[in-house]
Amino acid sequence: MFGLFDLLRLLMSVLIILPLSSVLRESGYYLAATILGAKEKKLIIGSGPVLFRLPTIEVRKYFFMYSWMEYEELNPSNRFWHGVIYAAPIINPLIAGLLINSLLAEGVLSSGVFWDTFLFYIFYYILFDLLPVYLPDGQPTNGRAIFDLIWHGERSDYMKKSEENTDIEEKTHENHEEGQGYTQAQEETMENRDRDQRERGDHTNPDDSDETEGNRYSEQGRTKPQEKTVENQKRD
Repeated sequence: MFGLFDLLRLLMSVLIILPLSSVLRESGYYLAATILGAKEKKLIIGSGPVLFRLPTIEVRKYFFMYSWMEYEELNPSNRFWHGVIYAAPIINPLIAGLLINSLLAEGVLSSGVFWDTFLFYIFYYILFDLLPVYLPDGQPTNGRAIFDLIWHGERSDYMKKSEENTDIEEKTHENHEEGQGYTQAQEETMENRDRDQRERGDHTNPDDSDETEGNRYSEQGRTKPQEKTVENQKRD
């Protein structure tokens, strides 16, 4: 049963524990980026309007929503250092979680709802990051990024570009096998162009069915009304 105590615990989790866990995770990125000399780094806490800014930290109104880290390309740009960046948000909360757990075991910290919930969120983030999967938006988890570096020897973003290029080549190849010298997108563009020309009544090469009384020419180069006028003059 969900009672008043559970409501208070939920509010504590949303407004205090979750933001702290999120910042702890993102600070792993921040620390690694600082050590590796990344430029234009910024730790953004929350979303919505900006409350205040420090040189490399920005806190926003809805601080409890989520946090993220921005930075420019690393100076030592190679696979090892990119692996360090991917591992940092896993290692940082892992060290903190193990430290807090040890302090609780030794009795230095008193076990209670706060620390139990805090450890839950910390290890949740660690487990989530370790899963070697791609997210619905196509971005890899840190575990997947590390896996791609070790197993394939490539960063996930390069692998994604390679897969996209392969898909384009396969579609183009399928179109050529069907006897087409153009892609599906080009085919649709040409169909739309032809339809627009028909709707506008383009007379660059008119058929007899599309000709009007004013644009039908005789062999002498006169229009139909002009031809009738000439005939009437001859008859008079």
